[in-house]
Amino acid sequence: MWTEDRVRRIVRRVVYRTLGLSTRVQPRPLIAEQAVQSVPPGGTLPIPEGALVTPLARQLALERKISLGGPNGGRQPGNGRAIALGADHGGYKLKETLMRSLAEWGYEVLDCGTQSDRPVDYPDYAFAVAQLVANGRAWRGVMVDGAGIGSCMAANKVPGVRAAMCYDQATALNSREHNDANLLTLGAGLIGEILANSILTTFLTTSFAGGRHAARVDKISNIERRYLRQGAPVR
Repeated sequence: MWTEDRVRRIVRRVVYRTLGLSTRVQPRPLIAEQAVQSVPPGGTLPIPEGALVTPLARQLALERKISLGGPNGGRQPGNGRAIALGADHGGYKLKETLMRSLAEWGYEVLDCGTQSDRPVDYPDYAFAVAQLVANGRAWRGVMVDGAGIGSCMAANKVPGVRAAMCYDQATALNSREHNDANLLTLGAGLIGEILANSILTTFLTTSFAGGRHAARVDKISNIERRYLRQGAPVR
């Protein structure tokens, strides 16, 4: 018999498997779309510490402008925060789609180009996006090219940027929870519009977990600072 409790257990197993988590450890609370649907548009849904929020729940929260926060509340999705968005010719079409999504979700979009599918060089646009993130003009950055790899490499050359190339919700969640990534790169030739929107949703609504991960992110920053002090070797 299909009871609500049985369905929740199955959903939990699938989500844990998708995110690469073990179900043998103490289960974490699971927030599904039903919880978001119970909150009036524009409201706040308190999220228990350590809870897992399904990608569909995050997407629904953005669409209904519902804040996912801790016991004391949280920020409104978008809330006017600036997102630097760029693409080369291979990512132009997807960039335009993501730009519309970001505007609908309440974000300010800083469009770094390109503005057509005419061939251009992805490092130029990845650098423009990364600069806005590094100097604080943009809260987060998003760069789209054919595969997402080259733009990730270019963006990570800018001090203060932690770019992550993500191809599903699990990598987007991990990049934020564990690595405090502040710039997302996507490969338009590898993923479609629906998946790209889901990845972007997860990236923008997942908080950094801190704790043991903070020490590791600090070590990444220390490597960067050491090279800045000494001067990186030029080849």
